[in-house]
Amino acid sequence: MIYKNKKFYLVIILLSFIFLAGNFCFAGFLKQEMNEKVGSQAVQAGTDGGYETSGNLLSLIQIVINAFLSVIGVLLLTYMLYAGYNWMTAQGEEEKVTKAKDTIKRAIVGVIIIVAAYAISVFVMARLEVGTLKGGGSGQTSPAPAPQSE
Repeated sequence: MIYKNKKFYLVIILLSFIFLAGNFCFAGFLKQEMNEKVGSQAVQAGTDGGYETSGNLLSLIQIVINAFLSVIGVLLLTYMLYAGYNWMTAQGEEEKVTKAKDTIKRAIVGVIIIVAAYAISVFVMARLEVGTLKGGGSGQTSPAPAPQSE
């Protein structure tokens, strides 16, 4: 019964994502005063809710990326434990042991990919914050010293 409607559900999910993506994209076409009004209301709502709202967009993006990579890391740990459990309960059956070893290898490759993705995201976000990826930044993290008057 579930497999008969698989294509239908897939189409509904894809259309939902397209609809939501379109709605989010329209926010970029707001007039400046409306954009400022929405931004100030969002900051006020966050402050009223007890959240810290002084962060910038790059730090928010890095937090979201780190949270996503952390969730995937936990899933990979669970996958590794599952493979170890399968190996321990294989009772010498060579096919089950081979399958468990392959699962462990895949989990290790996944962990390596997650660590690399974390390193790349930290590197890119640090460069964006400094301004070297924006095309014209000086690469300095601190402002230049003010000229001294005589």
